[in-house]
Amino acid sequence: MLAISNIQSFYGETQALFGVSLKVTHGEAIALLGANGAGKTTILRSILGLTPPRSGEISFDGNAITRAPTHEISKLGIGWVPEERRIFPSLKVRTNLSLGTKKSNFRSWSLGECFSLFSALEYLMDRECENLSGGEMQMVAISRALLGGPGLMLMDEPSQGLAPKLVQDVMKSVRTMKDEGVAVILVEQHAGRALEVTDRVYVIDKGRVIHEGPSQALLDDAALRKNLLGG
Repeated sequence: MLAISNIQSFYGETQALFGVSLKVTHGEAIALLGANGAGKTTILRSILGLTPPRSGEISFDGNAITRAPTHEISKLGIGWVPEERRIFPSLKVRTNLSLGTKKSNFRSWSLGECFSLFSALEYLMDRECENLSGGEMQMVAISRALLGGPGLMLMDEPSQGLAPKLVQDVMKSVRTMKDEGVAVILVEQHAGRALEVTDRVYVIDKGRVIHEGPSQALLDDAALRKNLLGG
């Protein structure tokens, strides 16, 4: 589904990624873990073409996307749930969701399926997004990406600042995506949550991959988890 090979990414003259390689297969969820500033979000931005790598290669579903424009990458079937959510506050939920619809090579989710994931969403459709809570905004951001027909979903800190019940709903959505064949890359500060819902994990430190393996193995090994993540 996705293959990243030895990418080097920069912000201006400051190098952020140093030879990062990873892969994701169809319907697989992987976790990207590491401290703030380790390079996790930069990996997502590099995939999307927002911070194009200066060297290395990225391919998605058989297409080379290393230096493709972001709008073309999105149309291939990559969904994005950014940390800032980036919904339009003055527009209604219904309009925000409609802006996410597009044709891709993958199945677009229906509104009904989004309502099944987030039961409250159905009753928010005619509310302006500036009047939503943080959790409600996250429902909109995830549903908007699903309506666009993703084969791969990139989720950047989706549980940040949410109440425990909404965190459960967000993590349940990752499992549901996997069941439906959607691959997921999950960036998450809470390691336990991420490891419980993903298949494999990459730990990033100072722009490099320092560990790769099954999520369950890292979840079960408290000593290794503390060594890699500091807690």
